[in-house]
Amino acid sequence: MRVLIVDDHPIVASGCRALLSTDPDLELLEASDAESGEASFVARRPDVSVIDINLPTVSGFELARRILAHEASARLIMFSMNDDPVFAARAIDIGAKGYVSKSGDPNDLAEAIREVARGGSYLPPAIARSIAFAGATVAQSPLAKLTPRELEILRLLSAGKSLSEIAWLIHSSYKTVANTSSIIRQKLGVRTSGELVRLAIENGVA
Repeated sequence: MRVLIVDDHPIVASGCRALLSTDPDLELLEASDAESGEASFVARRPDVSVIDINLPTVSGFELARRILAHEASARLIMFSMNDDPVFAARAIDIGAKGYVSKSGDPNDLAEAIREVARGGSYLPPAIARSIAFAGATVAQSPLAKLTPRELEILRLLSAGKSLSEIAWLIHSSYKTVANTSSIIRQKLGVRTSGELVRLAIENGVA
C-alpha cells in the first residue's frame, strides 16, 4: 500500500514515519506543501493521502480539492491540530474519507489509513461524538456558513495575502476572488479587514 503524507512540520513527518514504518507492506511518500503534494499524487497515485490542513501557501483543503479534480475516487484523510467539529465536517464536505487530530491518539492515524484503504471512512470516536452531539454548536459557528473555498480564501486573507496573490495561489481569477471576499464579509457580518482577521484567529483559521 502506498501512502502519501503531506505535512510541512518535520517533527510530525518524522512521527508519521516512525508510526507507519513497522508495516512492511506500506510504502511511504512525503511532501511538505500543496505543490509538491499534488505533483507526488499525480506521479505516484498513492492508495491513501494524508493531508495537513494548515499547509504553507495554500491549505490542505485546497490541495484536497485539486487532488479530487485529478481523481474523484482519491482516498483522502485530513490531518490537523484543530479538533473543532466544524473542520471535520468541512473535510467530509469536500470529499475526504477521514479526519484525524494531531492532538489525539497517535494510533488513530494508522487505524484511519487502514480503514480508508479498505474503502471505508474514519473519524476518531471523540470527534465523531462532537459532530453527533454538537450539531447545534456546529451550525451556530460563523465558519459553518462558509464553503471550503470560502474558508481557504478567508485563511489567505487573514495571512495578509492580497486578492491578486490569492487568485494566483488558488488558480482562480481576480474577479472571482474579489466577489468571494465580499460574500465572506457578508456571511460573517464584518466590514473591515481587522474584524475579518480577528474572527479568523478566534476560530482557528489564521
